[in-house]
Amino acid sequence: MKTIPLGQSGIMVPEFCLGSMTFGTQTSEADAHTQIDMSIAAGVNFVDVAEMYPVNPISAETQGRSEEIIGSWIAKNRREDLIVATKHSGAGLKHIRDGAPITAASVPEVIAGSLKRLQTDVIDLYQLHWPNRGSYMFRQNWTYDPSGQNKADTLANMAEVLEALQREVEKGTIRAFGLSNESAWGTSQWLRIADEVGGPRVASIQNEYSLLCRMFDTDLAELSVNEDVALLAFSPLATGLLTGKYQNGAVPEGSRKSVGSANLGGRVSERVFDAVDAYLQIAQKHGLDPVHMAMAFTVQRPFGCSSIFGATTVAQLDHILAGRDLRLSDEVLGEINDAHRAHPMPY
Repeated sequence: MKTIPLGQSGIMVPEFCLGSMTFGTQTSEADAHTQIDMSIAAGVNFVDVAEMYPVNPISAETQGRSEEIIGSWIAKNRREDLIVATKHSGAGLKHIRDGAPITAASVPEVIAGSLKRLQTDVIDLYQLHWPNRGSYMFRQNWTYDPSGQNKADTLANMAEVLEALQREVEKGTIRAFGLSNESAWGTSQWLRIADEVGGPRVASIQNEYSLLCRMFDTDLAELSVNEDVALLAFSPLATGLLTGKYQNGAVPEGSRKSVGSANLGGRVSERVFDAVDAYLQIAQKHGLDPVHMAMAFTVQRPFGCSSIFGATTVAQLDHILAGRDLRLSDEVLGEINDAHRAHPMPY
């Protein structure tokens, strides 16, 4: 399938990326390995994970299991067949380093732990999962207040962390550096400081992006284009809402909504199902599968994007991969924009 540059890292990644956050909870090790094999066969040789995974639920007992499952696949296959991205957790998770923030001292420790679990010598893309100063992602945009931030401390921490990351680049443990749940200001500062201290340049930013969540479309889109920072879009199917499976009060067995996330991380609102209906109608009118339409939308934006999808089952993965080469017409894209104007920010 089509590939895009991962920023200025020199790494080319496919437009689709296999998410692994259910590996070890909803998805067994055997099924996870099958998913990796199927994805590679379809040209999706890019997998995203994090030290805090799996989720649904998040727990101290399973923390790191998703990396271990990918590692057991790597141990039996050719490492060069897979591009691996993982993440350093930020402050707040009590069972991970007692909730400590990201620091220069934590970087080598966390990378070493991920390398061990992944059974590899190198991580292709190393990301900071969320910024120490907080984020407006995950519905926090409604009450976001940056006035308590300490700019001097933030910038000093960024410089120290970049220097630590550069040492890992020189050791060969990571190839590229990325952010997650970041803002335009934050990303611009990481870029500026990297130029000053010689640290690795931001290659990508992993933020939520879908038909229902388009906060990336303004300031971050401009930054992405002008600074060569690719978007890794997570939740392109809006945790399953855009499949239509939750319409009319339905809660399918084994779905994310059925295993303890009734409001889908704050995405269920009074307006969201009307918005989903609007997109389902567009898909039906044009004879498109709504899953394929939602995924294609993310990778046809005017900025480089690799879209991270999750599949609890092999059947779901097969369905998603079937639409990997779809391109939407200008007519469909125009109707999508009309629906977005009618149903902006439904959650």
